[in-house]
Amino acid sequence: METQIVEWVSQSRHLDSVVKLPGDASSRKYYRVTFRPDLAAQGGPSTCIVMKMEPFADQGMDLPFLVVRDHLDHCGVRVPGVFDVDPARGMVLLEDLGDVTLLRRLQECSNAEDERHYYERVIDDLVRMQVNAGPAQAPRALDAFTLRFDVEKLMWEVHFTIEHFYEQYLKRVIRPEDRQVLETSFAEICERLAAQPLVLTHRDFHSRNVMVAPTPGSTDLVMIDFQDARMGPAQYDLASLLKDSYYQLEESQIQRLIDYYVARYEALSGARIQRTQFQEVFDLMAVQRNFKAIGSFASFLNRRGDATYLKYIGNTFENIRRTLLKYPRYSELREVLFHYYYF
Repeated sequence: METQIVEWVSQSRHLDSVVKLPGDASSRKYYRVTFRPDLAAQGGPSTCIVMKMEPFADQGMDLPFLVVRDHLDHCGVRVPGVFDVDPARGMVLLEDLGDVTLLRRLQECSNAEDERHYYERVIDDLVRMQVNAGPAQAPRALDAFTLRFDVEKLMWEVHFTIEHFYEQYLKRVIRPEDRQVLETSFAEICERLAAQPLVLTHRDFHSRNVMVAPTPGSTDLVMIDFQDARMGPAQYDLASLLKDSYYQLEESQIQRLIDYYVARYEALSGARIQRTQFQEVFDLMAVQRNFKAIGSFASFLNRRGDATYLKYIGNTFENIRRTLLKYPRYSELREVLFHYYYF
C-alpha cells in the first residue's frame, strides 16, 4: 500500500516519508505524507494526508465524500481541503489537520467554561450547515438530498441493534411480549422523529469527527467524515454531539448548549423554535441515535472481529437510561431494554 502511495504522490511532489495512521471505524485507511523541505519552501504544505479506499473510477469526482465536502465548503462550513484525487487508485490527498480530535481536546479542559466554549464553536458550524446547506441553497442536486431518516430507515437501525447487540453479541432470546414492547415503543418514537422538518444532517456528528487543527495564533474546528450525509431532523446531529458515546457531558451543560443552539439557530434562520417541543424531540432522537450506536459497536465485533468499541456501550446505555427516565410513558421500553442488557 505504501508503495502505491509513494508512486502516486511522487508523480508531482517531492516526497520524504509515508507513515500509516491509526484507523477509525470505517474501512478507509489514512497515511501522513511528508514532503521535502524544498517543496515547503515554495509555499506548499509540508505534510498531507492520503485517504485510501476502494477505487471509485465509476464515480470519479461524484464520490459522495468529494461532493458533500465541496457543498459544505461552499456553505461556509470548515472541512478539510482537497489537493489531489486519483479515482482509479482510490486515493484522495487531503489537508493535514493534525492528530487532535475534539474528544482529545475536551479531555484536556480544566473547567466547564472551556468545555462549553469548544462545544459552542462546533454548534456554530452545525447551525451554519443546517441553515445554509439545504437543497434550496445548493448549486447542484446532491444524492444526500434524496435520502432521509424516514420511519423505515429509523426502524431499520433499531432492528440492526436488536440483531447485532442483543441477539448476536449477548445471545439473548427475546420473549414475544418484550419484542412487541420494543416494536411498538420504537415505532412511536420513529414516527415522531420522521415527522419533523428536514435539514441536511452529517449523520455521525460527535467528538471524534471534529478535528482541532492548529492555525497561526488560533485553532480551527474542522468537520470530517461527512460523506454519509442525508436529510433528517435538526435534532439528529445535535443529539449525536451532546449525547456522545465517547464523552459524557453533565446534564446542566447539555441544557445550556441546547439553549445556545436555539439562540444561534433563531438568529441565523429568522425562524422561531418552540423550546418544549424541541427538547422532547431532542430526547427521543438521542434515544434512537444512541441505540443505533450500540448496534454499530456490536456489529464491528460480529462482522470483523473488532472489539475496540465495546467499551463505549456502557456510556451509551447510560445516555438512554437517563433520557427515558424523563418519560414515564416509555417505562416499559426502558425496563425491557435494560432487562436484556443486564440479565
